[in-house]
Parts: sequence; C-alpha cells; structure tokens
Amino acid sequence: MKDLERLLAVGRKLRDGSPGPKGGSFCVELAERLLRVRDRQGKIQPLVANPVQRRFDERRGRSNIVLKARQMGMTTWVAAHFFLKTMTQPGVLTVQVAHTREAAEGIFGVVQRMWENLPREWQEGPLKRTRANAGQMIFGRLDSEFRVVSAGEENAGRGLTIQNLHLSEVGRWPGDAQATLAGLRAALAPGGEMVMESTPCGAYGAFYEEWMQAGETGMVRHFFPWWMEPAYRGAAARDLSGGEKELVERHGLSAEQIGYRRELERSFRGLRAQEYAEDAESCFKASGDCCFPVEAIESRMARVQEPAARRRGGALLVWLPPACGREYLVGVDTAGGGSDGDYAAVQVIDRLTGLQCAELRER
Repeated sequence: MKDLERLLAVGRKLRDGSPGPKGGSFCVELAERLLRVRDRQGKIQPLVANPVQRRFDERRGRSNIVLKARQMGMTTWVAAHFFLKTMTQPGVLTVQVAHTREAAEGIFGVVQRMWENLPREWQEGPLKRTRANAGQMIFGRLDSEFRVVSAGEENAGRGLTIQNLHLSEVGRWPGDAQATLAGLRAALAPGGEMVMESTPCGAYGAFYEEWMQAGETGMVRHFFPWWMEPAYRGAAARDLSGGEKELVERHGLSAEQIGYRRELERSFRGLRAQEYAEDAESCFKASGDCCFPVEAIESRMARVQEPAARRRGGALLVWLPPACGREYLVGVDTAGGGSDGDYAAVQVIDRLTGLQCAELRER
C-alpha cells in the first residue's frame, strides 16, 4: 500500500508541474532516476535527457506539434513522459500511434524495457500488469493502461477516452491521415495532453497542414534542427563556403558540425534538407532531388502577386481570368494514389505569354 501511495503522490506532482528535488524539471529528474533505455551501442543505460528532450520539456503545453531532424530521441522521450504519467496516475489511458506496425512494435519495446527495469517490488506490487501483450500493458491496481497502435489500423483509437496521446511520424501516415487524426482528437479527453511529431515529408499532407495552422489552433510549435544532437559531429571542415559561413555566424555551428553536414550531403544528396532539417520551411520544400533549384523557385515565389480570386475553399487560385480567343496549356500532376497524403495539381498557362493563369491543388 505504501508503494502505491508513493506512486500516486508522484503522479500528483507530475500533474501539477512541481519542481524536482534538485530544483529542475520534476519529469526530467524522475525519468533520469527511474527509467532505463538501450543506447546507440546496444547497452541498457539510465535515460539521460539530451538537449532536444530538455528543450521540449521546458516548452511543452497541453497540445504540441514537433518538427525535427532524424534520430533526435523525441519518440523515446514522449514515451518516457507518458509512461511515467500512466504508472503514477489512476484511470489513465495512454495511446501512442506509429506510422507502421513495425514502428509501433519498436515503440512498445522501448516502454516494455522501461517497465522491466523498474524496482522488482513495484513490478510485483502496484505496477503488476494484469495484461501484457504485443502493444498493450494494463496496471490493474491503478486502472491505467498504456497502448501502442499503428495509424494503418482501421478505427485506430476510436471509441476510447484518451488522457495522453502521442502521434508519431504523422508525415508518413498511410491512408487518409486527416481522417485518422480527427478520430483520435475526438477521443482525447478534455484537459488531455497530445504530442504530434514527425520529420518533414514534403510541403503537403496532414502533418504539413497541422504545422502551418498550429498558430491558429493553439498548438505549441517545437522545431529541432539536426545540430541540437550532440552526436552529430564529423571531421573538422576547412575552407567554408558562403552558406556554411552563414550557418556558423547565425547558429554558432562548429567546424566539426560543418564537417558532419558535408557527410550528410554526400550520403543523402537532395534528401539532406528533408531528413536533417535546418529550418522549418526549406525542410518541407526540399523533399527529394528537384528538377529545378529550390533556391530559384523560392526566390520566384517571393515575387508572385496575390491571386485575383480564390475558389473551391482556397484550392483553386486564379491570377488571370479566361479570355476568348486565347489558347492555354494545362499541366496536370496526379496524386500518388491516396496512400501518402499527396495532392493532385493543375497549372493553367497562357500559351502566348507563358504567364501562369490559375492553379488547382486538391486531393
């Protein structure tokens, strides 16, 4: 009984946002004291918050959206934060939604390892699991549950009342990601906490739209560029280019970080700006090897006038209305089958002048 009472007291402090014993974040101090994870060398180690995880914990709100580079530790940190809440607060349902079944199994493995490394008296006492299978663990004495599912599962999260909701790699969710998001949001209890995170995957789709609209919806934006990860260092670079010098001046990057960036350029080429984001705009636009230079396209877009008309809920933009006697060229890029959140695009060009007259961007 005393162990259960202690856990519930910890849960109240987590809920109230109380400071930790050392004066820092209670969540960070608790995670570092209790939880174990597998490091990059495959060893089981205490979970020590990295700069990205600490920054997120400092700024997080009830509703969060995270845009990040690869391998920053966000999924592990959100799993740890929500696991602590689930094991210390009664009547809590935590749901983590991954983009694939394999990713869901991987996340649950992280949480499973956290439970396996808790004190044995807790495992056999207040945190004894009355159900533990692939993707689900239930703590009967607390009446709380931790569940991991795939976004591809039919009716994922529907019919539930969720207190903690983590949506992972939303930019890569299959099917109608917006509909899946809507169903999960409807399941979130009033006052519940939500974290939506992803690496960028093109300037379209559910995650891109959520990021762009976050200011209007009240979500807290978090952007974490690749250089916030301490492990991302390479051989010191020499003879810096103009763009590299600007990164050093603006963000204080070291010669070793510039060296690592050059390694990324060689390995990922056109995908470097997407997989290892440096700013919250170009990472969406540079989604592969482009036919035309991204910088030239962005420069031209900055000079484009506002459309004369917006129709079909903003999907159709018209700069020059149709005129009798003129000929037009219509270019069409069909959507990718509906499985990746892609859009269909139509461009209408005046054949004589080459001016863009209208644009349609719609599913």
